[in-house]
Amino acid sequence: MDGSNDLLLTAVPGIPLIDIDCDVVELILVAMAEHDLALKTGDILVIAQKIVSKSEGRMVNLAEVEPGDQAHELARKTSKDPRLVELILSESTEVLRAIEELIIVAHRLGIVLANAGIDASNVPRSTTVEQVLLLPKDPDGSAREYRRRIKQQTGSSVGIIINDSVGRAWRLGTTSLAIGVAGVTALEDHRGKPDLFGVSLKVSEEAIADELASAATLLQGQAAEKSPVVLIRGFSSGSDEQSASSLIRPVDQDLFR
Repeated sequence: MDGSNDLLLTAVPGIPLIDIDCDVVELILVAMAEHDLALKTGDILVIAQKIVSKSEGRMVNLAEVEPGDQAHELARKTSKDPRLVELILSESTEVLRAIEELIIVAHRLGIVLANAGIDASNVPRSTTVEQVLLLPKDPDGSAREYRRRIKQQTGSSVGIIINDSVGRAWRLGTTSLAIGVAGVTALEDHRGKPDLFGVSLKVSEEAIADELASAATLLQGQAAEKSPVVLIRGFSSGSDEQSASSLIRPVDQDLFR
C-alpha cells in the first residue's frame, strides 16, 4: 500500500435512479462531466451494489416465487415470508443460523451474511407489487467490466469497488464490504514487515478494499441520500490480480462454523 497523507472522497452528484438495462458506466461519466469532475489514473470509484444489481435485472417480484418445502419449514421457524426464504436458499450454499426474523447464510459468492444480502430498501414497490433485490451474479466481473470500459472511454486507469452494507457478528450497526473489486489491492499482506520497534509482524493482513468501501459509505448513506457513487482520490493501491474473492476466509480457517 502506498497511501498519501491527503485522501479526498467526493460523492458524484447527479446519478439518476437506476432501472434494468441502465448503463451504469455511461451514467457515471455523464454525471461527472456535468459537474466538472474528471477521472485521473489512480482514482477509485466506489459504486453501491444496489445500482449494479438494478441495472443487471436482479429485482424479483415475490408474487412470482414459488416456495418449496424447505423454504416453508424455515419460514415457520423464522417468521419470514416463505417466498423470501426461497430466494435466500436459492442464493446460498449453506444455512448457518436461523432464528426469529433472521437467517445467516454462506452466500454463493462466499460471503457470510444475513438473508443472503436480499434487500427491499430503496427498491420500487406499489400496493400490488412487492419486489426485493438480489446481489449481482458476479460483482467482481462487473467491476472488471466497468474498469475496462472507463479505461476505453477516458484513457484513465481507475480502480473499481462495488460495496454493500452488512451487519457484524459481535458489534452493533452496519458497515460496508467490498463485494466486487478490480484494479484495487483487496488484501494487503503486512506479514514479515517490521513494526515501530523492529519486531516482525506475523499475522497482519489489511482489508484495504473493505476499508475504502466503508469510507465511501459515509457519503453514500443508508437511506435517501441518492449518492451511490463516490470518487476516492489520493490513495494509491492498485492490483489487477486481486478481487473481492481474495477477502473470503477459507472454510477450513473459519473458527466459528
